[in-house]
Amino acid sequence: MADKKIIVVVGATGAQGGGLAHAILADKNSEFSVRAITRDVNSDKAKALAALGAEVVSADVDDLESITKAFEGAYGAYCVTFFWNHYSPETEIKSATNLAKAAKAANLKHVVWSTLEDTRNWVPLSDDRMPTLQGNYKVPHFDAKGEVDHVFTDLGVPTTFLYASFYWDNFIYFGAGPKKGPDGELALTLPIGKAKMAGVAAEDIGKVAYGIFKKGPSMIGRKIGVAGEILDGNEMASAMSKAIGQPVKFNNVPAAVYRSFGFPGAEDLGNMFQFYDEFEDVCNEMRDVPRARELAPEIQSFDTWLSKNAAKIPLE
Repeated sequence: MADKKIIVVVGATGAQGGGLAHAILADKNSEFSVRAITRDVNSDKAKALAALGAEVVSADVDDLESITKAFEGAYGAYCVTFFWNHYSPETEIKSATNLAKAAKAANLKHVVWSTLEDTRNWVPLSDDRMPTLQGNYKVPHFDAKGEVDHVFTDLGVPTTFLYASFYWDNFIYFGAGPKKGPDGELALTLPIGKAKMAGVAAEDIGKVAYGIFKKGPSMIGRKIGVAGEILDGNEMASAMSKAIGQPVKFNNVPAAVYRSFGFPGAEDLGNMFQFYDEFEDVCNEMRDVPRARELAPEIQSFDTWLSKNAAKIPLE
């Protein structure tokens, strides 16, 4: 490993970072090695990465000193933040700013920053088509990431901006999957109207990030969207029907209704889906499936993902 270039993977035990760490570690001819950053080096996932050959280091994105130390001596870093751990855009901005400052201090040669659109560029706070949340945001988990993009560029950090898509894994773990209605039929409820929405297997985001690192300096400054397939609600429901062996219908609801569902983050996600719906072209132009597949040929389609994961989707 001594002659390999170190990629620091923030959130290496999570969905995105884990996908990248495993992609590098599975490639025995890789020019890179993995320094896996986690807050708990004794977790099962951290131990599994160490067993595969990763250097596992404890650091916290909210602690600038620890992140700066973790970045020392590395070639590059995969930077991601963890909005759904705290639901705070201010914390998100602080964490991302720490990552940018640490990358600059360590003189990293290539950073991949997992970002999203600042939706306020299309829906300003004065626009009441969707409510303003937490005082200053339309889609907090998007806007906070997008707001920090300039920090990386202002500091002169050589950065590729990677835009994720809707995780199909949310159908398993986030309660977004089909649920039985009063009629006993399964319905996939999303407020996306007739829009097509980019989706991806969470682990494939890391695979695309690996493709970016392999491409090297030519990717610096570029914006790359990740998507495995772009589908409307009926297409997703139809694919689910085939995969689980029982009918699933698409239940389109207004974004305002979705925001009222009351689960943690419902308002944020309601606004997000409304953004996907009303700015379909903006979102899908960024999330180019063929371009993503050039970087990671093994990226999964929805049918492929379902063939592996349909049995894990809770059917309530």
